[in-house]
Amino acid sequence: MLFKDAVAERILELCEKYNYTINKLAESSTVPPSTLRGLVNREVENPSSYVIFRICRTLKITPKEFFDSPLFDEEKITN
Repeated sequence: MLFKDAVAERILELCEKYNYTINKLAESSTVPPSTLRGLVNREVENPSSYVIFRICRTLKITPKEFFDSPLFDEEKITN
């Protein structure tokens, strides 16, 4: 799995867990909806740490919690 795929999957997991739509998350986090959709649709090759930080802040989780998922296990991430 590519890193961008893991980020997309994690955002979708967290949206489901915290009952957010992509649009609601974008609005609440002040991340442009087009940016968030680009992440979820795997169009963004290198997700910005600031965007991930804004998502975390909105969901009231830490970046460590964001990345603490089997999706980011080193052996699962490919180039």
